Amino acid sequence: MSGENHVLAQKILEQLGGPANIAAYTHCMTRLRVTPIDDNAVNKQAIKKIDGVLGLVEEETLQVILGPGKVNKVAEEFGKLLEPGGDLKLEELAAQKKSTLKTKNSTPFKMFLRKIASIFIPLIPALVASGLITGITKAVVQAGWLSAESQLAMILTVIGSGLFTYLGILVGINAAKEFGGSPALGGVAGILIINPSVAGITLFGEELMPGRGGLIGVLFAAIFIAIVEKRLRRIVPQSLDIIITPTIALLITGIVTYLVFMPIGGLISDGITKGLLSILDMGGVVAGFVLGATFLPLVVTGLHQGLTPVHLELINSIGDDPLLPILAMGGAGQVGAAFAIYMKTKKARLKRAIGGALPSGLLGIGEPLIFGVTLPLGRPFLTACLGAGIGGAFQAYFKVATIAVGVSGLPLSFLVHAQQILYYLAGLIIAYTAGFIFTFLFGYKDEMASEFE
Repeated sequence: MSGENHVLAQKILEQLGGPANIAAYTHCMTRLRVTPIDDNAVNKQAIKKIDGVLGLVEEETLQVILGPGKVNKVAEEFGKLLEPGGDLKLEELAAQKKSTLKTKNSTPFKMFLRKIASIFIPLIPALVASGLITGITKAVVQAGWLSAESQLAMILTVIGSGLFTYLGILVGINAAKEFGGSPALGGVAGILIINPSVAGITLFGEELMPGRGGLIGVLFAAIFIAIVEKRLRRIVPQSLDIIITPTIALLITGIVTYLVFMPIGGLISDGITKGLLSILDMGGVVAGFVLGATFLPLVVTGLHQGLTPVHLELINSIGDDPLLPILAMGGAGQVGAAFAIYMKTKKARLKRAIGGALPSGLLGIGEPLIFGVTLPLGRPFLTACLGAGIGGAFQAYFKVATIAVGVSGLPLSFLVHAQQILYYLAGLIIAYTAGFIFTFLFGYKDEMASEFE
């Protein structure tokens, strides 16, 4: 298997222009993200046709879709190919590339959202693991198979809930890093918000509440401390930097956090929560349809990761998240569309692409199907969105909500309230079916799949 991954990494690297054309690379759950030095040296069409590559996305980086699990192994082999003797200086090449990087689709708002997404993407494996352990434990307890007071239940609860208790620290670390500050100071900025000792402070006649402002407040504090730290470094003598810079940065950030960021973060968090709940309450099935149908286009841009703090804030504020089950229908509609294409097509290469991406789609990882199948074909992407809308309307009607954040698809059934599991699964089947019917009837013809010859 490692030989197969090595060959795939080698083929990708060849079409990227070879080791000398790679400025930097990294990977997320499904994508190998590469920054080439010269875009003209990259054969993008050839990359898309490599067996094992499920798609290609062009953003600030080139993102080669490989699928969950696979991407980790291929990225490891890719790194070995880049550094056969440790001579390749990726940092130097990255600096060279930075000045020539394309600014396509890089409005300030989109760039900011991508930075927010980059803060949460590294946390996804931990969020998924903690969410599943929490969800399964609650389901088992509510089913009566395990007593809530038992030692096993208590141990599982502690394991699953720990991340959510201290999530602000990890978010602070990543936020400071993303905005050019010291990760440790970002972690301290997160502690400023969640520290239980905050409850003993009274300002302007009101007691501060630990956690007030939630992750919004943490983001404000961590980004602010990174900015203050960078500004101070310009004026503080190098010999005194290690003492003066972090001390003043923390002192200023702490005061501003308790006077400004916690109150403002709280107002924003309340506004987001009440706004979304009002939309769902007033819009009902219509709001569910619109939200479900428009989620896949958001995934295409990569901006869907920016919703992670919204999901977490809903759970923090009201105890559950009614938005995630609706948006999860995006992947379900696409799975249905992929099944329809698989049944109709006579193209062996397209069947292989669908067969390789469907397991990931069923488990809530949608990018392989999006970029490898439905989006290149065009119309099936739209019929998948329609199927997702039908599923979203169903979830909204029954007010299905999750108790934690995790991947969508079948695994999300462990994260919804135990009494709503059947409703969630029914909505999932409805989205599968609707995506299948729309695509089978008028969403796909084999003439659309010329690039899968």
